[in-house]
Parts: sequence; structure tokens; C-alpha cells
Amino acid sequence: NWSRTSLVQKLRDLAAKRKLEDLTIGPVLTFTTEAMLDHTRKLLDIKGSKLLFGGKPLGDNHSIPSVYGAFEPTAVFVPLEQILKDDRHFELVTREIFGPFQIVTEYRDEELHWVLNAVERMKAHLTAAVVSNDPLFQQEVIGNSVNGTTYVGLRARTTGAPQNHWFGPAGDPRGAGIGTPEAIKLVWSCHREVIYDVGPVPANWRTPPPT
Repeated sequence: NWSRTSLVQKLRDLAAKRKLEDLTIGPVLTFTTEAMLDHTRKLLDIKGSKLLFGGKPLGDNHSIPSVYGAFEPTAVFVPLEQILKDDRHFELVTREIFGPFQIVTEYRDEELHWVLNAVERMKAHLTAAVVSNDPLFQQEVIGNSVNGTTYVGLRARTTGAPQNHWFGPAGDPRGAGIGTPEAIKLVWSCHREVIYDVGPVPANWRTPPPT
């Protein structure tokens, strides 16, 4: 039911706050601008797909070399049925663009098993989020998926570093393990971390500025 709310507009508004001046948007190191344009075009060729926002180069007001990507924050809607219908579609939609790019879809209650099947088919079972305040739904998704660090709850806010990149006892930086051989071993061969955020959201809470 998210498509009947203002969620996409909120995503668009947040994306629009990102800018080169404060480095909340910047070069994509693994894809050129042309490659990202081509990827967007291929996604939009899928039946029922549509561009929600972005989809264009940043323009000429920057000095990002052409070997990198300079692309607006972008979201493309692809129908779930089409994602699962064709292996080529699935590979295209689940290809990771390590930059300001996201795929959006929607599903009905009775189609949740399709979503779980799609999650299972992905090659990389990395960080995930389950944004819901329904504990039965949370339990269904967590119990039928194998993602690593998983954030669950009202906001289920993910972070740039998995929770098991530990930051030392009680956050003491002297005990930090980021980048050490021990931390790397634990991150890639550890038990699953599930971080719950059940609220409540403070009445005066506002979205923090992008970083």
C-alpha cells in the first residue's frame, strides 16, 4: 500500500538534498555515466517499468573525470511480476550499482512468497532491512531469509558499516576492530545480526541532513 502514500515523493525530496557542494553526491568509481545511462535504459525497456526520479547525468558543473560516473540519485520502478518472469530481467534488476541508484517494486500480501523467493535467488545475501511494525510479518521475513546484518522495525535504518564491525566495548574507540584481520574474519564468517528498532519515534524527530 506504500504506492498510495507520499513515500516516493519523500524519497525524491531526500534525494534532491544531495549535492556536490557538501559531497553528499559524488563520483561512482565502478560505473561510468554512460554505463549508468545504459543500465537505466535497459530497466525502462521492461514492461511496466517507469522512472520515479533522476536518470540523468549530473550536468557540466563538476570536474568528475569521464572514467567515473556522475549521475543524479535515481530510482526505477519495476513490477515484481516482470522481475521474476525472466532470468535476464532478474539479473538486470539485481545487478548492484554501487552508487545513488535503487530499484523499487510493490507486492500484495499474498505475493510475499514471491519476494522471499527473489531474495533467496540473489547471489549476495548482504545487509537488509525489514521496515514494518507488524511482528508477525517481521518474523515471516526474517525466518525465511538468510541475509547478514538485518535491521528490523519501524524505521529499520541501515548503516554504512555492519553492526559486527564492532566499535569496541561500549563504543570505546581503543577497542575498535574495523579493518583488522580479526574484524574481517568475524564480518565474513559470523553469526547473523538482527538489530531491532521498534520506536517510538520522538514527536519532534526530523530527518537529519545527508552525510
